[in-house]
Amino acid sequence: MNNSLQHFIDGAAAAASDGARMALVNPVDEQQYASAARGTAADVDCAVRAAHRELKHGAWSQLTGMQRGQLLHKLADLVLRDTEALADMDAQAIGRSPMEPRMMDVPNAVANLRAAAGWANSLEGRTIPNGGYMGTPTLSYTLREPVGVVGAIVPWNSPLMITTWKVAALLAAGCTVVIKPAEETPQSALHLAALCKEAGFPDGVVNVVTGFGEVVGQALCEHPLVDKISFTGSPEAGREIQRVAGPLFKRVALELGGKSPQIVFDDASFDDAVRGCAAGIFVNQGQVCAAGSRILVQKGIAARFAAALAEAAKSTPVGDPRQPGVRMGPLAKKAQQERVNRYIESGIREGARLLAGGVSTPSKGFFVQPTIFAGASNTMTIAREEIFGPVGTIIEFETEAQAIELANDSRYGLAATVWTSDLARAHKVAQQLEVGAVGVNCWSPLDANLPWGGLKTSGIGREGGISGALAYTEEKVITVLLS
Repeated sequence: MNNSLQHFIDGAAAAASDGARMALVNPVDEQQYASAARGTAADVDCAVRAAHRELKHGAWSQLTGMQRGQLLHKLADLVLRDTEALADMDAQAIGRSPMEPRMMDVPNAVANLRAAAGWANSLEGRTIPNGGYMGTPTLSYTLREPVGVVGAIVPWNSPLMITTWKVAALLAAGCTVVIKPAEETPQSALHLAALCKEAGFPDGVVNVVTGFGEVVGQALCEHPLVDKISFTGSPEAGREIQRVAGPLFKRVALELGGKSPQIVFDDASFDDAVRGCAAGIFVNQGQVCAAGSRILVQKGIAARFAAALAEAAKSTPVGDPRQPGVRMGPLAKKAQQERVNRYIESGIREGARLLAGGVSTPSKGFFVQPTIFAGASNTMTIAREEIFGPVGTIIEFETEAQAIELANDSRYGLAATVWTSDLARAHKVAQQLEVGAVGVNCWSPLDANLPWGGLKTSGIGREGGISGALAYTEEKVITVLLS
């Protein structure tokens, strides 16, 4: 694995314009294992101009949808070939077991690329009947054209998978891109860009500038040649992106996290619901935008359910994720560990019952014990704010109507899960939940063919599915006078 990473601009590695570097730290032992270029506004300008030049005047602009699809299939083959290397990159960067990205992130990345390869030749225009022009008939039709140069700003929790969500769709649409990976996790984005070159994508189509959001991200949002910003991250950062991009009339897509409810009715399969809720809280150390951290449980089973979920937390082995038997590693960075500990302290202070876990202060590594609170109310801080760590909050409800009211009483609206054996209830409740995706007796799957995104503070727009590809196009209308 390369331990001295550079930008990838116009088909080649490039150092930061001022030579600056940033350290990459292993969250297990807090030791530096690599460094990366710390990007500048000048670096962003160089990458954007390469992307713009290729979009307007390069070989990329001449390719058909079928040809773009063929390149995407080649890229998917190469990602599949490099599964172990890519999984190890993301696992090391955020402290996951390599098994998780091998089983989930890399296969999803391959699926995203293959699905987009099909969409590339399916982004069709349409003919539109109309009233003609001053008594003369006309033919009106539309074309789907690429929106332009895209700035793709990616978080650190599932770097490769989320990068391909964006990149696969925008390449299918014929756009070019400058990727800004999270400063903690640049490796897989840089490797993906190198694979794009190996697959035969023209230089300048896919560029990566590494660095900090306040410099690289800001420069992307402000650059006049960037036509769209696609961002996954916090609502606070999303709000700032809108503020900067708005006056420039840039297109913006934002996926901004959640506080997803898991509703457990008393007729649900108890064991399946416990296992599912535990996975919904603890996978990837709870560092998942759709983490089901708000667990609404019907009163008759609440005490038993809370005890079972607490036992699941206590029995989860925490440690170096590279060691056999360990099921939970550290959080991705020190700041995140401190943030999660503050939320745990607030839960105790506000009167929730701590059943498992608690504030963690390991001597080394950014570890937090799996934590479960019960006896909470929906007004507590731990029930209102996104924690982004392995912390679950159990809230009791009595009736179906109350469950729906509690679930919707949130500024977020990304995802939800309904646990019930009553199919009619499942449909009825799912239709009333104010979220972008609902899973019934499962998580809502992250599938390349399904759109993904939220309502309210959880964001604007959709990624995935044909909706994700269409979002990187503009519809042009052409009218021909038939005289």
